[in-house]
Amino acid sequence: MIIGVLALQGDVREHLHALAECDVVARPIRRTSELDDVEALVVPGGESTTMSKLAVEFEVLEPIRKRIAGGMPTYGSCAGMIMLASEILDGRPDQQSFGGIDMSVRRNAFGRQIDSFEVDVPIEDIGGDPFHAVFIRAPWVERVGADVRVLGRVNEGPAAGRIVAVRQQHLLATAFHPELAGDLRVHRYFVEMARAAGQTTEG
Repeated sequence: MIIGVLALQGDVREHLHALAECDVVARPIRRTSELDDVEALVVPGGESTTMSKLAVEFEVLEPIRKRIAGGMPTYGSCAGMIMLASEILDGRPDQQSFGGIDMSVRRNAFGRQIDSFEVDVPIEDIGGDPFHAVFIRAPWVERVGADVRVLGRVNEGPAAGRIVAVRQQHLLATAFHPELAGDLRVHRYFVEMARAAGQTTEG
């Protein structure tokens, strides 16, 4: 299986490494022609307004939207969660997203870079202990549609109860950075999602 990592901006290398550890071929994606070769996509953390602008400049915004709408498994972390949201709160007026997940996401909801933190978050479906989640200028989800499953919430501190992990069919998003945690469970979960989607398509 070939999984792409959108390589316009953000922590691309860390996601490529994590995916390679999950026994798939991981490739950086910057052009539409490269997108054609992948079966699934990761949209990394970074700066969502910059990512949105570069997606337009590199002419991948609409092709990615079409692939997502067509069923391509896609996972977004932090800024990637924002890019998969149907509604962005506190975004720039010209900011665009890939959409796909029926949710409202608030940018930088947990605060600025100085407010970055780590906390254990129980995540449904991945099993084992709570996931040690790294939050860096992270968003949170303020609304989810009927078809969206909430997989994880912060369970302590002033943000207790805030949604930080969701899934809608072939799409997955987290407000935190699993590629920085040294824990492959979220990436393995996404790879399993992508493989299951491929088997369904073939069937």
